Amino acid sequence: MLILGIDPGLQKTGWGIVESEGSRLSYVSSGLIKPLASLDMAARLATLYEGLTAVINEYKPSMAAIEETFVNKNPASALKLGQARGVLMAVPALHGIELAEYAANKVKKSIVGAGHADKNQMGMMIRTLLPACGQISEDETDALAVAITHAHYKSHNNMILKKAAIFDAQ
Repeated sequence: MLILGIDPGLQKTGWGIVESEGSRLSYVSSGLIKPLASLDMAARLATLYEGLTAVINEYKPSMAAIEETFVNKNPASALKLGQARGVLMAVPALHGIELAEYAANKVKKSIVGAGHADKNQMGMMIRTLLPACGQISEDETDALAVAITHAHYKSHNNMILKKAAIFDAQ
């Protein structure tokens, strides 16, 4: 199954796709959606919509996951990021793709083992887990980390459901 990870941002949105087969993960692709800062807000949001729609149409992921935003000290920045995140959440939903949300600390803990890992640690682990990704941006790294986190939690939840089904059948 292909999983799309999204690292939301108004200036740069990172996206990454991993293939998950059992416990095996492999890198498929990643990139950035970068609306021009000179555009008005509506046009920037439209750029995010069109960019993520193009990614979904090209790769046809079966699942998606997005990083939750942290509380920002600047209310105006938080509102703008929330608008971008809303558009990015709507795109998979409009394509009938299940979307999960993960807190940044949960993603870091899933990848590095510590909820307060820094960008260098995250980058090193993503390149270790997905060597085919090569040198990619921090936003792409974050998006791939979200996709890997979803693969981990999705397979864990499926295992629990299978055990419950076996128990119910007895």
